[in-house]
Amino acid sequence: MFSRRSLFSGLVLAALMGLVGCAQNQAAPSSSFTLLDGKELSTSGLKGKVYLVNFWATTCTSCVAEMPELVKVYERFKDQGFDTVAVAMQYDPPAWVNRFATSRQLPFKVALDHTGNNAKEWGDIRLTPTTFLVDKSGQIIKQFVGPPDFDALHDLIDRLLKSSPVG
Repeated sequence: MFSRRSLFSGLVLAALMGLVGCAQNQAAPSSSFTLLDGKELSTSGLKGKVYLVNFWATTCTSCVAEMPELVKVYERFKDQGFDTVAVAMQYDPPAWVNRFATSRQLPFKVALDHTGNNAKEWGDIRLTPTTFLVDKSGQIIKQFVGPPDFDALHDLIDRLLKSSPVG
């Protein structure tokens, strides 16, 4: 039987392992996402845009709660060269993801991480929601574990969109 102390220590260790992720101010991984419609989207195809990569799950209450805010961010900046890719975790049943995206009318790209490779490429993501903000040159500017401060995120995206385009 586990003691409370050993159980707590194990949970803390698991949480810390999930926080490792990709470092800020490094190149975003070269990834290919499989979208709900079966099309592929690569990070190289997003170069020149400011974008979010959001790892989430339909069973994650924080993820579900932040989705309306992610929609607002996308709607506010989409016409200025901004994009969003919401990557459902490997364990999330595709039918659930599809139903969620359809019922919530998610306006941005939704991907299925069938193999878990996307989560591994972005730093072995285990905690959701985990979100990365990437600039026009493909550099990770900020990583959020848990819901971000959306006012601060809006300001940061606005500054990144106004910065000079990729050379």
